[in-house]
Amino acid sequence: PAVNAVLIGTRHADHARMVIAALQAGKHVFVEKPLCLTEAELEAILAARRAPAAQSLRLMVGFNRAYSSHGQQARAFFAGHREPLVMSYRVNAGAIPASHWVQDPAVGGGRIVGEGCHFLDFMVEVCGALPVRVRAVAISRHSTGITSDQCILTFGFADGSVGTLVYAAGGDAGLAKERFEAFGDGRALVLEDFLVTELYRGGRRQLFKSGKRDKGFAAEMAQFRREVVEGGAPS
Repeated sequence: PAVNAVLIGTRHADHARMVIAALQAGKHVFVEKPLCLTEAELEAILAARRAPAAQSLRLMVGFNRAYSSHGQQARAFFAGHREPLVMSYRVNAGAIPASHWVQDPAVGGGRIVGEGCHFLDFMVEVCGALPVRVRAVAISRHSTGITSDQCILTFGFADGSVGTLVYAAGGDAGLAKERFEAFGDGRALVLEDFLVTELYRGGRRQLFKSGKRDKGFAAEMAQFRREVVEGGAPS
């Protein structure tokens, strides 16, 4: 009874069950991404969240990048954009063993479900619209037998924006992990690994640096605390 919030950071297959149990127990929930692995699990979570006893509870998924200082810069830069955006997100994810639990579809859901959701969420935050179309193609073969973690996905969003996610697990770690670019309304933005963001408008370049890599973890948890302790509205 003294616990008012549950933080879930387990293997992905456990997320849905734990989220539902926590909501039914009357607890606020922070769950690391992904929220769940299947559409059936999602429907069950929605049903638990819509129950009268859970209406006042917070359910937050750990999509931290939108809370970073660079994510805030990107959202503000394109806020109220009149024309659809063209977005590109490249992830030099690096290899993990085929035997790793993340690679198991039943336990981790694979790397696209397990981590790729981060980058789709970031594009949603920047353009301000939900995805309505998706197409994907993966490499045809790999010596490990795992091909889905090296792929290209394209998204169409409800506001007409488009985005591409290039997820590569076969590159070299010497290259920065993440690079995001967006174009629209006569503006352009380049975000380099959550260290540097370049903003172009009116023929001029503005530079934003965070000093250290800022992926938004601290701001994300601060927001969850505000929502739980102070009753702040979700952002």
